[in-house]
Amino acid sequence: MTSSNLAYPAAAPSGAAAGGRARTGRNTELLLLLFGFVITVVLSAASEGALIDTIRLDSLVLPFLVLMLGLLAHVLVRIFAPYADPVLLPLAMLINGIGVVVIHRVDVPSETDDSFSKFASIGPFDGLGIQQVLWSGVAVVCFCIVLAVVRDHRTLSRYAYTLGLVGIVLVAIPALLPGRFSEVNNAKVWITIPGVASVQPGEFAKLALFVFFAYYLVRKREVLSLASKRVLGIEFPRPRDLGPVLVVWVLSVLILVVEKDLGSSLLYLGTFVVMLYIATERRSWLIIGAILFGFGAVVAYSLGTWLGPFRNFHDRVNFWLDPMSDPLGNTYQLSRSLISLGVGGLLGTGPGAGDPTSVPLPRSDFIVATIGEELGMFGLTALLLVYLLIVLRGVKAGTMARDPFGKLLAGGLAFSVALQVFVIVGGVTDLIPLTGLTTPFLSYGGSSLVANWILIAMLIRISNDARAPGQVTGGGRGNPPPQLHSVATEVIKL
Repeated sequence: MTSSNLAYPAAAPSGAAAGGRARTGRNTELLLLLFGFVITVVLSAASEGALIDTIRLDSLVLPFLVLMLGLLAHVLVRIFAPYADPVLLPLAMLINGIGVVVIHRVDVPSETDDSFSKFASIGPFDGLGIQQVLWSGVAVVCFCIVLAVVRDHRTLSRYAYTLGLVGIVLVAIPALLPGRFSEVNNAKVWITIPGVASVQPGEFAKLALFVFFAYYLVRKREVLSLASKRVLGIEFPRPRDLGPVLVVWVLSVLILVVEKDLGSSLLYLGTFVVMLYIATERRSWLIIGAILFGFGAVVAYSLGTWLGPFRNFHDRVNFWLDPMSDPLGNTYQLSRSLISLGVGGLLGTGPGAGDPTSVPLPRSDFIVATIGEELGMFGLTALLLVYLLIVLRGVKAGTMARDPFGKLLAGGLAFSVALQVFVIVGGVTDLIPLTGLTTPFLSYGGSSLVANWILIAMLIRISNDARAPGQVTGGGRGNPPPQLHSVATEVIKL
C-alpha cells in the first residue's frame, strides 16, 4: 500500500468574487432602497390625487424623509456590516414607508365627512404621519447603535442570563402596575405616564428573551434531544426534559390571564417551541407545544364563563365564532374590518378612494383592513409577500451562520416576525381570535417600530458575520476550527 500527498490550491473564502475581491451587495441594497422609495411615492401621490383631484409636491415629503432614514441606515451598514444581506434593510424600509403613507392618508377624512374640504390645507407636517416619521428616525438611530455596538453577534451570549432576567422584568412590569398606568383597550401591556408617553415593554422583552432562549437551547440541546418513546414513528423526549417548555408555557398562560394579551402569549410559546425544534430537529417538540397551547386555550375559555381573569379571552373567542352577532356593539371592530375587506375585494377601491376611518383603530390594530380596502386582496397579498421575504432572508442568515447560537437566534427572530404577522392578519380576517399585537413596521406607534428595527439590526449582524470572507466561527467561544482548505489531502492507494 502506497500513499502520496497531493497539493490543492486553497479555496476562496466565502463571499469572494472571481477576481479575489469580495462582493458586498451594498449597491444592490441602495438600488432596492430607491425602488422602495418609488413605490411609496406612487402610493402617496395616488392617494392625494384621488382625494383632492390634484397632486402636490407635498406628497413627496414623507416618502423622501423615509428615504433619507433608509440612506442613513445604508451608510451605517456599509461601515459596520459591509457583507450583510442586501435585501433585509430595503424590505423593512419599504414596509415602514408604506406605513407612514397609509397613516398620513388615514388623517384625511372621507368624502362623507363634513371636514373633508379642509384637507387642502393639511400639509405633510400635520397629523400622525409625520409623528410616525419621527418614530422611524428614533428606530433607525437604535438600528445604527446596535450595528455599531454589537460587532459580533456571539457577544450577546455572554449576557444571556442578564437579558433573560431583563425580559421577564419587562413583561411583569405592566402586570404589577395599577390599571390607569398600564391598561389600554382592556390589555395591561403598557407603561403609561399620563400626558407624557406610553411604552410597550413587551416589544423589547421579546428580543431579550429570544437571546436567552437561543443561548439556553445551545447549551441544553443534547439533553433535550434524548428520546424516551417512539409513538407513530415520532420520538418523544423524556418526561424530565419537559421542564423548559412547561416554564415558558406557564409564563405564556400568566401573560394571557393577567395582562389579557393573547398575542404575546402565543408569540413567546410559539417562538420558543420552534427554536427548540431547530435545536433538536425533533418534530415531537412541535406536537408538545401545540398540545400545551391548545390545552391552555381550552381551559382559559372554559373558566372564562365564571372567572373574571379569563373573561376577556372567553369573549374574544365568542366574537371570533360569530363576528356579526353584535355589529354595533361588542363585535363592532371585527365586523367593520370584515366589511372593509369585503368592499376592497380583489383590486381594492384604489389609494385614497376608500373610507378607512369607518374601521376602529385604522392606524394601528386594523391598519391591515385599511390597506385591504384600498389596495384589495392583490395589494394585501403583495405586502404579505414582502414580509415573507424578510422571514426567508432571516432564515437564510440563520442557515449560513457558522455557530449554533447564531443559527438559533436568527431562526427565532425570523419566525417571530412570521408569527406576529400571521396573528395580526389572522385576527383582522377572522381566521383566529383578535389579539393585541401590532403589525411590524406598519402600525402606528414607537415601541413596536423601535423593537422591530433592532430585530432587523440583529439579523443583519448575523448575516454579515456569516457572509464575511475569511471568517469561520466554531462551536465554542473564540475557538474557530481549522480551515479545511489549508489541510493537505492524502490519497490512499490500495
